[in-house]
Amino acid sequence: MTATPVTALAEETVGVIAAEDPLDDALEGCLEIVGRLADPSEEAQAALRERALRLAARAEHTPVADAEEEVTRAVVVQQARAVADRLGTRLIEHTVADYQNSPIGRLLGSLPEVRPAGTEQELGHLERLAGLPGYLAKAAERHRAGLAAGRLPVAERVRTAVARLDAHLADPAGDPLRAVPLDARHHGERDRLIDERVRPAFAAYREVLRTELAPHGRPQERPGLCHLPDGEEHYATLARVHTTTDRSPKELHDVGVELLARLEEEYVGIGARAFGPGLSAAEVRERLRTDTRLRWSGAEEMLSVARTAIARAELAAPRRFGRLPDTPCALDGREVPGAPQAWYMPAALDGSRPGTYHANTERVTERSRVLAEATAFHEAVPGHHVQLSLAQEPTGLPRLRRIAWINAYIEGWGLYAERLADEMGLYSGPLARLGMLAMDSLRAARLVVDTGLHQFGWSREQAVGFLREHTVLAEVEIGNETDRYIEWPGQALSYMTGRLEIQRLRSRAARELGPAFDVRGFHDLVLGSGSLPLDVLDQVVARWTAGR
Repeated sequence: MTATPVTALAEETVGVIAAEDPLDDALEGCLEIVGRLADPSEEAQAALRERALRLAARAEHTPVADAEEEVTRAVVVQQARAVADRLGTRLIEHTVADYQNSPIGRLLGSLPEVRPAGTEQELGHLERLAGLPGYLAKAAERHRAGLAAGRLPVAERVRTAVARLDAHLADPAGDPLRAVPLDARHHGERDRLIDERVRPAFAAYREVLRTELAPHGRPQERPGLCHLPDGEEHYATLARVHTTTDRSPKELHDVGVELLARLEEEYVGIGARAFGPGLSAAEVRERLRTDTRLRWSGAEEMLSVARTAIARAELAAPRRFGRLPDTPCALDGREVPGAPQAWYMPAALDGSRPGTYHANTERVTERSRVLAEATAFHEAVPGHHVQLSLAQEPTGLPRLRRIAWINAYIEGWGLYAERLADEMGLYSGPLARLGMLAMDSLRAARLVVDTGLHQFGWSREQAVGFLREHTVLAEVEIGNETDRYIEWPGQALSYMTGRLEIQRLRSRAARELGPAFDVRGFHDLVLGSGSLPLDVLDQVVARWTAGR
């Protein structure tokens, strides 16, 4: 790809994203992150925020040569501003337990997944381990600054973090940081760093959480950002970042309420085929939630159903896609306390780690089977594995558009894929299709609950009660979901917002093109343009439609 001022700005933006979070899954294999951890200090984050804002301003005034460069410039501006906005909301000061968005979540969740390729990256991994005590010390200082400014964590989340660290520290031999594959000549240095520096640093950080944060934490009745200084402003910012729209929290809340009402008729119709006629939508959901016959017998059954669903989808995918990934989706099952039921981790850019569907086998016999197929289609095929693997293949796109993590686009596609799977006839029967409805209910309920917590001041129990009434999640999942929304404000808004926009664009293109509309071409366009903010995706689809 020929270098231009715009593509140079795109590369610079990758560096800004890497500085914010070198453990970003999408960056694995990038040279910029070798040996690095984020610097969570006030000074470093303020400097990075200013750097990101200057970059966005420069991009806005940089001329473009063609439509593709215009798209790239728009992604630069959005991504740079998103970094600045996230840092400006100061979540580091009061986020302590979330599986992805907290210090221990990044270190104990993402760092063990790193797969160093070659001596340079292995030495970089050791450098990261050596830097981990400094990272935790700076994170602790940010927590103290948050306390001083009135940005208090939720006390129960602090206790959860302490319990996780207790479990981690109680098992030195099973420390997940020892599982990162390294050449044998580096094992001794790795173990020395873990034993002499890393584990003592986790113990010291635990003491800060236990003795300094927990006694001053907010109660479960006030978990939302609206209870913190500048909280409503910060939440509006995060809603904009995660949805890439200007919809207000109130508008998003109302959309969720309306969608839940519209799903009721589908529950009755599909529920009649699954359980027999005569059940209301609420009774169908209650049956799905409480019938113990619909739960897993064990981890192997969970993995087997996921494996079969993904294989079925891979066979059918060519009917809806012109381009598909060269590599199949890997499957991994493990217990991850507090994490969602499943997630997808993209392949490393250097090929050292395959794209992987992770199934959480924690308390597996308490979880419902009916969600399994929809989840597999969302996370693997035709969902994130297709989406993110295609983005990583060489297509001439700037690297930024291949790795940018734009939630509304990425998670919107995953949710769109669940309904697309229904179009493709991939669900094994009415129970699995009820699982699809249940996932729709969850994403619609997220619009209501996330805004309820952070904009309207809901208690944790209000959020739990709403999810219990409107979704089919097991109690363990309701608790995990609610705690995720509390500590990752706005992220849950991206799923349904993105799906509705992709569906709207598809409907518009089909209407304008009539018989000339080709769904394979539409999907190839959406996935072949890289990760895009929703307003930019609209422009790309409009240009494609006009050109045909």
